[in-house]
Amino acid sequence: MDILDLTGIDLSKEAPECEPERQFYFIAKARELLHEKEREAGRKLTFCVTTFGCQMNARDSEKLTGILEQIGYVEEENEEKADFVVFNTCTVRENANQRVYGRLGQLKRIKKKNPHMLIALCGCMMQEPEVVEKLKQSYRFVDLIFGTHNIFKFAELTVVCLESGRMVIDIWKDTDKIVENLPSERKFPFKSGVNIMFGCNNFCSYCIVPYVRGRERSRTPEAIIAEIEKLVADGVVEVMLLGQNVNSYGKTLDTPITFAQLLKRIEQIEGLQRIRFMTSHPKDLSDELIEVMAHSKKICRHLHLPVQSGSSRILQKMNRRYTKEQYLALVEKLKIAIPDISLTTDIIVGFPGETEEDFADTLDIVRKVRFDSAFTFIYSKRTGTPAAVMKEQVPEETVKKRFDRLLTEVQEIAKEVCSIHKGTVQTVLVESVNEQDPSLMTGRLSNNLLVHFPASSSVIGQLKEVKLTECKGFYYIGELV
Repeated sequence: MDILDLTGIDLSKEAPECEPERQFYFIAKARELLHEKEREAGRKLTFCVTTFGCQMNARDSEKLTGILEQIGYVEEENEEKADFVVFNTCTVRENANQRVYGRLGQLKRIKKKNPHMLIALCGCMMQEPEVVEKLKQSYRFVDLIFGTHNIFKFAELTVVCLESGRMVIDIWKDTDKIVENLPSERKFPFKSGVNIMFGCNNFCSYCIVPYVRGRERSRTPEAIIAEIEKLVADGVVEVMLLGQNVNSYGKTLDTPITFAQLLKRIEQIEGLQRIRFMTSHPKDLSDELIEVMAHSKKICRHLHLPVQSGSSRILQKMNRRYTKEQYLALVEKLKIAIPDISLTTDIIVGFPGETEEDFADTLDIVRKVRFDSAFTFIYSKRTGTPAAVMKEQVPEETVKKRFDRLLTEVQEIAKEVCSIHKGTVQTVLVESVNEQDPSLMTGRLSNNLLVHFPASSSVIGQLKEVKLTECKGFYYIGELV
């Protein structure tokens, strides 16, 4: 397949120059091209969007899905049966890349049998030049490659792809552009993620995100509030505010506004029942935010506050810009202001130079904070980050032993912490039919814990009072009140 590299090329001819009108023009044009293909195929053509990685990617995938549905494609859950396969990729860890290459290998033989099949790759992995080069050399059956900064151009790029019959590549190194009001198809009718900002300025030494997502840029509060009001009018009762570091929201705006001030304004939206957000960086969590959370009737009693390590020495090497003592002081402040708050965290084991003493500090912070749960990770060397070239990489065997010890500690504490709610009645947002037992519904408490209870599927999307009768460690069994 020939390669059409659009990087830096202006494609505007007859199309409007302003966004999002330009993309709606290309949605209409893509719809015409799709009709031609469907006449050739003698059937409706389908699509499948597969998401790797974080909730930011999941939200991006909802936009991709919305655009494809506007064009006229019909959703198909099985990517091997779909006519347009989109992989929205993650690159936080090296093995995420390998998973994508493996899935592509499986699709190669399927595409040979389906002349109408298109394969698109987007997301963080595509922002790495060596990845794009590998795709150009070894995966020439891929039709479309674009990154994180120009996802709004998906309809336009789809048209180029359909018209050219060549591999289309459009990667932007960075952007300050935010395009509002594009189509989106939510996974859940009653809850939704809402991007409040994009990019990251923190440059933690182990993390590739600032290099692939770009520098911080915040949406205006007016755009965010307008989106949430529209979602609420469409039946949404809970929103999750998304950003790599929501605590630094508003700093890039012409009229600066703090995250706490934004939350106050969102809380005033009538009909909105619950507000969640992630992720919070400890160095930016303000007293103002704690106060707003403490007095709010809508902000959920859950805070995800990644600590990454309990060792101040390792935290400095990670470029986290806080110490163990500062983190503990922050937790104490939170628990005094919001006694019923649920704290969850991220922890990396085996960061370069981590000694047994450093790891003991991590165990100590876990015991002192008593997290409701923790996402624990073995350090993954990420090419392109400062940590990848640090000396003193910890032996794999040592890391695995430490990881197992940490996991045991986290699970035992979490079981004790979560069990304190047994016998209480809690408000639960009913989210789905239980995957193991269809006679049970699964709902989420304000503190983010799950509860399974007997009920009919008619209650999905509603807020219900549920008595927590039995604690199973990380979830509850309950009964409707």
